[in-house]
Amino acid sequence: MVEGFLQTVFDGLPEVTLLISADERIALANTAALRLFGSQIAGRPYVTALRQPAFGLALGEAMRGGRPEPVRLRLNSGGRGEAILLVHLAPLPPAPEGPLPQSSVLASFEDISALEEAEAMRRDFVANVSHELRTPLTALMGFIETLRSSARDDAAARDRFLSIMEREAARMNRLVGDLLSLSRVESEERMRPTGTVDLGLVLRGVLQGLAPVAEAASVVLLRDGDARGLNVKGDPDQLTQVFSNLVENAIKYGGQGGEVRVAVEHIAHEPVLRGPAYRVSVIDKGEGIDPQHLPRLTERFYRVDTHRSREKGGTGLGLAIVKHIVARHRGRLRIESEKGRGSTFSVVLPAA
Repeated sequence: MVEGFLQTVFDGLPEVTLLISADERIALANTAALRLFGSQIAGRPYVTALRQPAFGLALGEAMRGGRPEPVRLRLNSGGRGEAILLVHLAPLPPAPEGPLPQSSVLASFEDISALEEAEAMRRDFVANVSHELRTPLTALMGFIETLRSSARDDAAARDRFLSIMEREAARMNRLVGDLLSLSRVESEERMRPTGTVDLGLVLRGVLQGLAPVAEAASVVLLRDGDARGLNVKGDPDQLTQVFSNLVENAIKYGGQGGEVRVAVEHIAHEPVLRGPAYRVSVIDKGEGIDPQHLPRLTERFYRVDTHRSREKGGTGLGLAIVKHIVARHRGRLRIESEKGRGSTFSVVLPAA
């Protein structure tokens, strides 16, 4: 009866938990443990489930009454792939009159996979930011050194170098601006905007603002569909940022086709959003993107062509910002492209 009570208590624990007896067998395993290791582990030697030497050494120390440091293990968790677990081992003294007549060890497994993934993302992010800032900084330092020496009295060289330095400084400024914007958007993502925005006015402002950029690139900006009275719940500045980013990208990277088209469509019932919605598609006739890159386009600092992106002034953060803004507005972002057939970036937003 007491053992049944213990099993009930064990099963109520959310973390994987094992009770390992003095003869190194698994005396008790909770429901979470059975899901991870299999339903037949109770009563078997622990090595049938845990063969890692680090775990065996820590278990031996705990059996001798010690308090070993937590053990970090990588285990195959079935359908979820590999899990990273931190195992805490605690010795339990014998209770001759109780349910544990011999010494045993309580092993609890803390799943730190999400923490490890977040830490890996943080390390990658810091490394990427450092690299992105180091490149223009190195160029600036090199030109400063040159201006102090051989080019000091050469007016033509000085002007050329100052122009390059200005461009590199502007690149750093864009990167810092995008980093701040991304941080702000991520912090606000759970808070859905409540104001009503006229999407038509937003698009009109975006196209007017980017008209000089399109003209300089010999690209014609076109708009399809009736953009009047398209009301959505949103933040006008953030929506302007979304469509400015998408249209400017289309001009920069898809402008070889000579035109960029912005199409607006009313959807009477959008199944995923469960109601009426508006779709805004930015379509170019450029060289397109290999489909293998599409799933990663919204990752921070991911670039299909790193050199070309930097040449065009890209920071590698624009589409990540777009993704988070669209998510904040409870909308959807869809990217379609094929090599040689242009690209379509569509944003679907629920109607107000």
